[in-house]
Amino acid sequence: MTKVCPEMHEKKVCEAVVVVEAISADVSFASNQFPSYKLGPDDQIVDEPKENEKHPSVKDVVDKETGDLSDQHKRLSVRDLACKFDKNLAAAAKLVDEAKLSEVTSLEGHVMLKKLRDALESMRGRMDGRNKEAVEKAISMVEALAVKLTQHEGGFIQEKAEVKKLASFLKQASEDAKKLVNQERSFACAEIESAKTLVMRLGGAFEKQEISSKASRAQGPNVEKLVEEVQEARRIKRMHQPTKVMGMQNELRDLKSQIQEKSAYSIKLQREIAIIKRAEGSKTCPYVLDGAQSLGSCLKIRASSDSNASDISKCSFQWYRAASESSRREAISGANQSVYAPEPYDVGRVIQADILCNGQKFTVTTEGPINTASGLQSRVESLMRKSNSEFTVVISQMNGQDHVSRSHVFTVGKARVKLSRGWITKAREIYSNSMQLCGVRGNANAPAKALFWQPRKGLSFLLTFESEQERNAAIVLSRKYAYDCNVSIT
Repeated sequence: MTKVCPEMHEKKVCEAVVVVEAISADVSFASNQFPSYKLGPDDQIVDEPKENEKHPSVKDVVDKETGDLSDQHKRLSVRDLACKFDKNLAAAAKLVDEAKLSEVTSLEGHVMLKKLRDALESMRGRMDGRNKEAVEKAISMVEALAVKLTQHEGGFIQEKAEVKKLASFLKQASEDAKKLVNQERSFACAEIESAKTLVMRLGGAFEKQEISSKASRAQGPNVEKLVEEVQEARRIKRMHQPTKVMGMQNELRDLKSQIQEKSAYSIKLQREIAIIKRAEGSKTCPYVLDGAQSLGSCLKIRASSDSNASDISKCSFQWYRAASESSRREAISGANQSVYAPEPYDVGRVIQADILCNGQKFTVTTEGPINTASGLQSRVESLMRKSNSEFTVVISQMNGQDHVSRSHVFTVGKARVKLSRGWITKAREIYSNSMQLCGVRGNANAPAKALFWQPRKGLSFLLTFESEQERNAAIVLSRKYAYDCNVSIT
């Protein structure tokens, strides 16, 4: 076993110090103090004490600048934004330069660590015992430092890529901002020039107006006097010489009054002729027509009291409507009884009835056209504001047979007609040419309140309303809605 004397040990330590000083002379250190590390298993660094850094890292600076830009870009003007981009571009260039310096420092660190490891390896061959273990421990520490430096270099490379990306983005943004500033400056210059031109034009107009106003003030009394004379002359001309338009208006007014007089005289003559014909016919006709000639009433044929007419029950009847007594008549379908209740379609028309008895034919006529009922128009207008109009009815007959029932609801809609009671629907049908909805033209207890409704073939109802106005309103509404659907019902 070789014994190492103290002098030999001191000599080897001094040689190691000389080697380290030779290596450290080639590199620059960030600090004069050697960092302290804590080694774990397999000589791995598990904990590195945090040092108080005076300067933030590159990544922190980039994040801070990016956050500031995102917070301020909305409230900055175009010029301020361009200046800000220029400043950030300069900061990014500075960061790139610092990154290059850090890269050089990292390279120098690798060189230093390699030289230090080579020196320790050479010392380990000449050491033994405890000193050899210390050297090996130092070598493992140097290797751990090399691993840590390599890791830092990876993060540094990533930060360098981000810095380059941000620098390119800021450069492009700065160019765009400059273009926008130049464009806005050109627009502002153009607007300023147009405003100057407009101001000059307005100034010239104001000068001309001032000149003209001075001239008019100089000639004011003569012009005002001339205008007054012209107005007086026009007034005198209108008083003594009416215009052609006024003359045509007077002629039209006279023609209208003459036409009204002629039409009134013609209606009077027609009534006189009708009275004469009726007087002549009454001498030979043994039947008369009773009832008011208005909507909501009931016309009834009876035998005259001063004649020997046959029993009316043995006669047959047919009712007609016509525009006048001398015009063409229109037969009313199904009206073949001695009683007839006029419906809204008969308003303004004359009602006639042919009576056939014992081979003889007699005709009775109303004294004038059927008049409308008061309040019907306003009632129809109020119902038309609703989408559906409901009426309370009683079913008197169903399919020609007497029917006893409670009150039902007869609904007249814009697309269909429905008869129901509660949740039960008796009939519901859309408007069609096969539908028939009109006043009663047969035997009924109250013909003026009754309505005949045939929704389709094989199904018919005789409905009695609460009043004559409700029945007539239902007929008017149903025919109007059917006409809107391009359907004609009778």
